[in-house]
Formats: sequence, structure tokens, C-alpha cells
Amino acid sequence: MLTQTLEQGRTLTDAALGRLLPPASQYPTSIHQAMRHSVFAGGKRLRPILCMEAGRMIAGHFPDAIADLGAALEMLHTYSLIHDDLPALDNDDLRRGRPTCHVVFGEAIAILAGDALQTQAYEVLSQLRCPAEARVRIIQEIARGTGTINGMIGGQVADLEAENTIPDAKALEYIHRAKTAALITASVVSGGLYSGAGEQAIDKLRSFGQSIGLAFQIVDDVLDVTQSSAQLGKTAGKDTAAQKATYPALFGVDESLRKADALAESACAALDSFGPSAETLQALARFLIERKN
Repeated sequence: MLTQTLEQGRTLTDAALGRLLPPASQYPTSIHQAMRHSVFAGGKRLRPILCMEAGRMIAGHFPDAIADLGAALEMLHTYSLIHDDLPALDNDDLRRGRPTCHVVFGEAIAILAGDALQTQAYEVLSQLRCPAEARVRIIQEIARGTGTINGMIGGQVADLEAENTIPDAKALEYIHRAKTAALITASVVSGGLYSGAGEQAIDKLRSFGQSIGLAFQIVDDVLDVTQSSAQLGKTAGKDTAAQKATYPALFGVDESLRKADALAESACAALDSFGPSAETLQALARFLIERKN
């Protein structure tokens, strides 16, 4: 069942991305080729899938055109990866098993490709087929999740500034909650908003997203030190080499996995009141901590 959900989510997201992104042949071709190179390099499409499944849980059926929302989230995620791989940040030449954007197209085009994906995402969000009030709230939620205050960009800054230091548990949790969990949370919450979720349901979806978002990054940290580059599709051991703040560095691998497991259980408990309709999201929470890449 979960395998089918993941495959359906990837298929719907890729179809929406193919339709919503400018074609590679559109002038100026270099920027559109770069955008598509990174967007279609693979990936789990986790954020769109979580968004769509949250929408399905609230609506009781698959909401019409919600894949466009998922595609916008994937554009934002990919923009962050393009910029994260740049020499000024993580300086990585491998992403999703393929050469990174700046390796193929050069730094200037890579920077602009990330910028363009962010811009394109908000154009898509502005045209979502849901009530205007929900559309505005979705845009606000996602903007906060990618911003500087407890959002993705703020987390990236804190992560950079923590290099070659020994952060305490509080600082490390902030980095992971902002850099990774914030956009995951926004993905879950925006799916609920798209389907008309009330405030109590939104609060539960937010708790779920915050827990699985942190668990996801903890497992990512563990995989970075336990898996090969071929298994990960990106350079393994990069965080260790850069002396970045990670959970295994502070707590060890076993304790990190215990923390991730506890967070997944907390995430599942947040949705218990939804009954059987929450089973797919709860299965996704367990999948996130059991994955191998």
C-alpha cells in the first residue's frame, strides 16, 4: 500500500512539474535546462507526497489539482538543494546520483536556476485552485517555512555558522528544525489548508510535521556516516568532513536513532484522532526513519 502511495505521489508530482516548468527549449534555454536538470534528477518527492496525503486525509478523497501545490513545494526544495551544493556553501558535486547544477552549468546559472525555481513556485502557488483565503494562508505558511525566522534559510545560516564548533543540543535542534523540518511541516500543513482543514486539524498536522521533519534530518545525519555515496546519491561523510553539527556527532548513532524513533511515534500519536484516515501519513512517518537513503 505504501509503495503504491509513494509511486502515485512521484508520478503526479513529476507530471505537474513537467507541465508547470518552462520547457527546456524555451529561450533563454540555459536557465530552463538547468532548472529541469535539477528538478528531474530524481528524488523521493517526499514533501509533495506528504502534502497530498495530508490533503487526502482531511478531504476524505484525493483533492482536485493538489499536485500543483506539491510541485511548487518540490520546486522550492530543489532550489534549496541547488544553492546548498554551491562552492560557497557545501561545495558538493553530486546530488541524487547526478552531477550538481553548478558542475554542469556553472555557478552563475546554478544560482539563477535556484532563484528561478523559487520564483516559479510562487507563481504556481498564486494560481492554486482552492478558495482565496486558503491560497493566501498556504503562501504565508510556505514563505515562513522557507524564511529566516525559524525557517529554512535561517537554519542554513545557523548551520554554516556552527561549522567547526561544538553546538549544544538546543542549538543543534534549532538548526535541524529550521533547515529541514520547517519546509516539511509547511508541506503537511499546506495540504491540510488546501482541503479546508479547521484550526484543530491544522494544529495536529503541524505537530505531525514538526516531529517527522526533525526525525527525517536525524536519520539523514545517521545515513551520512553509515552509507556510501552510491547508496545515498550524494557525497557521503560530507558533514563530518566539514565538521558540521549533526546528531551522531553529539549523541552517537544508536541514541540518534532512538530519538528519531521516538519522534516518529510522537508524530503518529498526533494523528490518532483521525482514525483509519491517518494510516497512510502514519506509515509515511515510519518509512522516514526506516529508509536507507
